[in-house]
Amino acid sequence: MSLQPGLALAAAVLAADQASKWFLLEVLLLPQVRHIPLLALGPFGFDLTMVWNRGITFGLLQGDRPWHAWALAGMAVLVVGVLLRWMARAERRRVALALGAIVGGAIGNAIDRLRFGAVADFFDAHAFGWHWYVFNLADAAIVLGVVVLACDALFPPKAGGKQQA
Repeated sequence: MSLQPGLALAAAVLAADQASKWFLLEVLLLPQVRHIPLLALGPFGFDLTMVWNRGITFGLLQGDRPWHAWALAGMAVLVVGVLLRWMARAERRRVALALGAIVGGAIGNAIDRLRFGAVADFFDAHAFGWHWYVFNLADAAIVLGVVVLACDALFPPKAGGKQQA
């Protein structure tokens, strides 16, 4: 399996992530506005809410020292290196694509850490008064990539079946 499908998806995720962040930060000025309601369907809603995440997933490992963002970005680069090696050896297209989604998202969030000292998060889904963690496109790509990898591990293709699923 070549790296091409995974790298193409990584590039697409990275471009979409950075474009969405540019639009929300520079055009909509979300850091100044702070909150823009978008959709309300009964108890369900979806808004744009500005949050600067100085940690990792779910706000873990938070810190505001100048070296902290660089350390987390460095960890992301190391993880990306491991994932790229895995992608190069992937035997199934879906694994390469899942890894590409994770790589693109990780690079997008690392860019934020280096530029802003934190990751720009803004998508805010909520229901019945409960809010999920505020996230961005990079986060969504990472989560979807991990879900695909988990499904691939739990439900591998049958021997003799279609291998390029």
